[in-house]
Formats: sequence, structure tokens, C-alpha cells
Amino acid sequence: MSPGNNALLVVDDDEGIRRQLRWALDGFSVIEAEDRGSAVARVEKDGAPVVILDLGLPPDVDGPSEGLRALEEILRIAPDTKVIVMTGQTEREYAVQAVGLGAYDFYQKPLELDALQLVVGRAMRLVELETENRRLADSAGEAAPLPGLVTSDPAMLKVCEEVRRFAAANMTILVVGESGTGKEVLARAIHDLSARARQPYVAINCAAVPDTLLESEFFGHEKGSFTGANKSVQGKVELANKGTLLLDEIGDLPLPLQAKLLRFLQERVIERVGGRREIPVDIRVVSATNRDPQSLIEEGLFREDLYYRLSEAVVQIPPLRERPNDIIAIAQHLLGKFGKETGIASPGFTQRALSSLAGYAWPGNVRELENRIKRALVTADGGRIDDSALDLPRHAGPGGPGGPASAAGEADADAAAAGEAPVLTLKEAREQAERLAVERAMAAAEGNISKASKLLETSRPTLYQLLKQHDIKT
Repeated sequence: MSPGNNALLVVDDDEGIRRQLRWALDGFSVIEAEDRGSAVARVEKDGAPVVILDLGLPPDVDGPSEGLRALEEILRIAPDTKVIVMTGQTEREYAVQAVGLGAYDFYQKPLELDALQLVVGRAMRLVELETENRRLADSAGEAAPLPGLVTSDPAMLKVCEEVRRFAAANMTILVVGESGTGKEVLARAIHDLSARARQPYVAINCAAVPDTLLESEFFGHEKGSFTGANKSVQGKVELANKGTLLLDEIGDLPLPLQAKLLRFLQERVIERVGGRREIPVDIRVVSATNRDPQSLIEEGLFREDLYYRLSEAVVQIPPLRERPNDIIAIAQHLLGKFGKETGIASPGFTQRALSSLAGYAWPGNVRELENRIKRALVTADGGRIDDSALDLPRHAGPGGPGGPASAAGEADADAAAAGEAPVLTLKEAREQAERLAVERAMAAAEGNISKASKLLETSRPTLYQLLKQHDIKT
């Protein structure tokens, strides 16, 4: 059985040193080997992300050659393993040689356990980061820039890059976006990509809890602090200790509780309701809101000092109607997902359904898209979804209320009322329509040039020319 991702292999012929290291490094899954052969066998069988290797393994008549051989064999079997070599005072040149062979670091005896713990901890952290980078590379190859997110839109890809950068820093983050845009998905990604990924992730919806219970929900309460408090209870802040706390719909937080939240963010201690003991808490706070924070501040509904505490970094999610490339891609992804859940083999959309999906404004964003596809799949005949199964509001597509063309029409009407000419020339309008048609065809075909050219009823060379002309990435 594998010892796990925090396995630490200690290779030393001295049982006393192995016992000392096992005691000092009890936060890791310590496994032991006394010679080169058993160490190599351990790595071959179970692997070990980090190894502490004594270069002075017997026989050492020609210097630590046995230890160097062990190092070479371990790295041949597991090149990503971080090997920390231990040497005596007279073997420094061999330590340098070991680093040249690929050792992560070296440490000279006699042991100073505090310093060795730091070296091992740093090596383990590097292993975690490399593992995460490989996972991200795999996700990128599967068109998943963040866990749980499907997008090819340039603005959204920029948001994903911001999330990756901010996640690595221990700062408070405010995620702003309309309802249904995926704020919770980004908040979870921030946690999963951070150094706190293995610690608790706790979410609280500030709009869903009655005002009278919010303080207890946040900070917990002591037994007897109010009627019905039959036992002491930890709040969400305390439960998230060492991890991440998501404050969803932070714009709906009452002003009195805003003051108490601000105090916590400044001092990093809490007091349970009815308690007198200060409890230190170490958490990363991520907030989300579908409201404009600056407007709330101007209306006196949100404290400006709290806003600055919560927004060391701000992530703004564009609504789905501003990401036309994503509509079909997300719809196809959701259809495949729901098809597997319901046992429907190879579900699909008709061309009319794809046109309706692309032309609708999606005021409820991805959440609305998800709900309509799930319902349509249940009612569709043979797993083939037509536009009637989607049941989209009439005239909500191009040219109707709520659709992109409707918004343009209203703008032109306003311009006409003001005595102004429409903005687009015929050439510009044709180019815009052509680009949109190509983008939608590529999304519907999931990037397949042959399928997209058939949908557009044009040749592959012509489609390649259009992609280049409109600078559309494939």
C-alpha cells in the first residue's frame, strides 16, 4: 500500500539516527531503510516524494560511493523525488557532488532538528506545487483553465489567470459578478490552488441566514448564551481555521455584523456569542457579491473600511451574454454531463436549438443555462434537444427584448431619437455578423474545422481564411 503524498523515506544504517528522525518528523509518514538495496526497493514499490539519505552508507571504503549510488538509482526510478543528503563534516565535497547528480539539498551532521524540519517542509511544499502544476497542465489540455470551469473567451481566460496568481498569495479576494456567473466556482478554485488546499473550505451565504442568527452563524455561541443554546457551537469562521472562508453575497451583510467582521479581519481573533474568551483564527477570506460595492458604499449600506479589507484583490466575472463563444461550449459540456447522469447515450442539440442558445441573452447566466438544459433533456425525444424543449422566452433572442440584437436596436432607436445616425456601416455590420457566425460554428463543432465548415456550408480553406481574417483562435 502506498504511504501517501507526504511520505518521507529515511535511509541510514544507524538505527538510533532513524529513530531520532522518526520522532522529530512525526508530522510526516516516515518510512525507513537501512541500506541502498532496501531504499531502492521502497522507492520502486511505493514511491517517496522526499528522501533523507545518509551518504555514508556501508561499505564506505572508497568514500560515500554507496550513498551516491543509492542517490543515482532513486532518481533514475523517480526523477521528481526530492533527495536531501546527509554528510559528515569531512564529506562536504561529496555533498556538492550529490547536488550535481540531482540531490535537492544537503545537510551536515550533527543534526539540528529544527533546521532539518524546515528543509524537509520546503521540499514537501515543492512536491505539492509541482504536482499542482502538472494537474493544471492536464486541465489546460482538456480545455479546463480552472477546476470546474469551461471557457474559451479571452476575457474569462484573463480572469482565470488572475485567479491563479491571486490564489498563490495569502490575500483577501472579492469576486464580483451577476447571479449565476460562477462566483462560487472561482472561490473554490482559489482555495484548491492555494497553500490551504488541504485545509477546510467553509462557505456561508450572508443573504440566506436571518439577521438574528448571523452572528452566531459566523462566530458560534456558548452554552446558555440565548434561549435554545443547549451546547457550545463553533461558528463558520472557527470551523474554517487554517483554511478558506467564503462569504457569499457579502453585500447583504447587516451593518452591525460588518463592524464585527472588520474587527476580526484586523485582529484575527473572535469571541463566541455569550463568551468572554478570545479565540485566534487563521483563515483566508474570499467574498462574493452580485451587487456593485461602490454603489453600496455610496448608499451607506456597506462600510468602506471593510470593503478595503475584503478587496486586496478584486476579480470581476463578465456575464454570459458578453461571452458568446462560451454559450455553446458550456451547453455542450452540460449536456454531456447530464446525459451521463441520466443514462442517455450521445445526447445532442438540433441546429435550431443551437441558434436559440446562441441568440438568447441569458439573464440568469450559467445557472439559467444549466437549469434549462437539464429540464430540456428530460423532455426531449431520444436525447435530441430542439429549441422547443429549451422553452426560451419568445423574442428573447436576436431582435427581441433581452437579446443582444435587442440591445443594439434600442441603442439605435435612442440614437435616432437624438437625431444621430446608427453607428455601424454596412461593411462593419457584415464583418460583425460574419465573425459571429464563424465563432458560433466553431463553438458548436467544438473546434473541429471539418464540422464547422459543414455547418457554415463553406469549404475548409475558406474557413481557415475567415479564422485568420477575424483573428479567431482555434
